[in-house]
Amino acid sequence: MSNALGRVFVYGGKGALGSACVTQFKAKNWWVGSIDMKANEAADANVIVNGDHSWKEQETSILAQVKDILKEEKVDGIICVAGGWAGGNASHKDFLSNTELMWKQSVWSSTIAASIAAHYLKEGGFLSLTGAKAALEGTPGMIGYGMAKAAVHQLTQSLASKSSGLPNNSLVAAILPVTLDTPMNRKWMADADTSSWTPLDFVADLFWKWSQNQERPKNGSLLQLITKDNKTQVIPV
Repeated sequence: MSNALGRVFVYGGKGALGSACVTQFKAKNWWVGSIDMKANEAADANVIVNGDHSWKEQETSILAQVKDILKEEKVDGIICVAGGWAGGNASHKDFLSNTELMWKQSVWSSTIAASIAAHYLKEGGFLSLTGAKAALEGTPGMIGYGMAKAAVHQLTQSLASKSSGLPNNSLVAAILPVTLDTPMNRKWMADADTSSWTPLDFVADLFWKWSQNQERPKNGSLLQLITKDNKTQVIPV
């Protein structure tokens, strides 16, 4: 860890976007820890999440593993890109179970990432959470997803406020993608127009810039990632 130029944890580090972030920071000679239900072999250390644990049990287990890995060190950044998608309106047979799943994937992970940041982020470090542009308004066809992502937006703004418990001068921001260009999205939406999908490398590079104090947004920003004709713009809400 001592030769690394910086240190970052990627929560959801085994997913498509998380793996892109691990690759990006490793390529820059950073130490990278992954937090996920499965290990990412490319990471320097892995924190394994037990999906059977309660919210509190997950936090306790994850914080203990992080402490064991970091010893007395702190990290420069925490990137939470854990999440998932499920649809359904209020009359859907899986309405509540899908909503619960969305809450676990997006809200549990984001609050635990905030807890890690409160304990292990350096002053001036950054925490990135993942919301969704769709959740800025009603999402009747995917109510649970919209609720969970709207909660992440609220969490972002709370964490950026005074007395939030995060280190001094830290940056908290949320990315609000529309559709990310992942292998799963290509599989399930084979006929879609991918020129409006945001490349994973663009997002990983955005986090890299923040780690270098470049193009950092205002604290508490909700950043829409709008891709058109294969060009992506970052537009604050």
